[in-house]
Amino acid sequence: MTQLLEKLLFYWQYPFVQYALIVGVLIALCASLLGVTLVLKRFSFIGDGLSHVAFGGICIASVLNLTNEMLLVLPLTMICAVILLHTGQNAKLKGDATVAMFSVGSLAIGYLLMNMFSTSSNLSGDVCTTLFGATSILTLQPFEVWLCIGLSLAVVAVFILFYHKIFAVTFDETFAQATGVRASLYNLLIAVVIAVIIVLAMNLVGSLLISALVIFPALAAMRVFKSFLSVTICAAVFAVVCALVGILVAVIAGTPVGSTIVAANLIGFFLFSVVGRIAGGRA
Repeated sequence: MTQLLEKLLFYWQYPFVQYALIVGVLIALCASLLGVTLVLKRFSFIGDGLSHVAFGGICIASVLNLTNEMLLVLPLTMICAVILLHTGQNAKLKGDATVAMFSVGSLAIGYLLMNMFSTSSNLSGDVCTTLFGATSILTLQPFEVWLCIGLSLAVVAVFILFYHKIFAVTFDETFAQATGVRASLYNLLIAVVIAVIIVLAMNLVGSLLISALVIFPALAAMRVFKSFLSVTICAAVFAVVCALVGILVAVIAGTPVGSTIVAANLIGFFLFSVVGRIAGGRA
């Protein structure tokens, strides 16, 4: 135990570890807050679809040699998020079909463009890093960290300020409209915030694993708690702890950061499931 603490203190001296912990915790927190809403609205898989859209945007930005990928990826992901949430209510094209269409199409087109026009000498490595977030979280620059902090604070502020409206739209959109809530406006707000979270999470876990940050904390919290507020708070704490554990284990053991964080979420989900079943049995 002493050796482990000494090793942690040794790695803590390096700025890249501090940056990874700060960004990882903030992204996990933001994803868990909106994850509860997405799970309850049966749009939990939207994170996967938008992550593939972001992957396609990164590929396009790489082909165009853009110095700041965010200028293209963020607006593109926002537009697709609005389209996905809007068409989810369309009787002719259900939400799951739309997500699948965007997901597969963006992934295929992005990889095709990188193969046709990329000038990188390590195409496979670039694709692997983008998909699984292999080491990108450990190579963050101070500007990227401050950008993440600013956007994360904005996401948390929006969620707190519009908590009651988001709650109303999440559980009964029709009733919310009847009481004067502009449901379409708040759905648009949710879509924009989700897009910001997805783009931020690309550096943490990669595009293929983003859904875990959205789904696992919410589902784990629902195994123990029942009210929307308690589930949201529990999901936030769960996500932050799993992100911290995953990043520290990855740094010490040398495992991929994204996959380790997802593994921590998976283990936590099973533990919460056991606790929920025991508590339910006693009740």
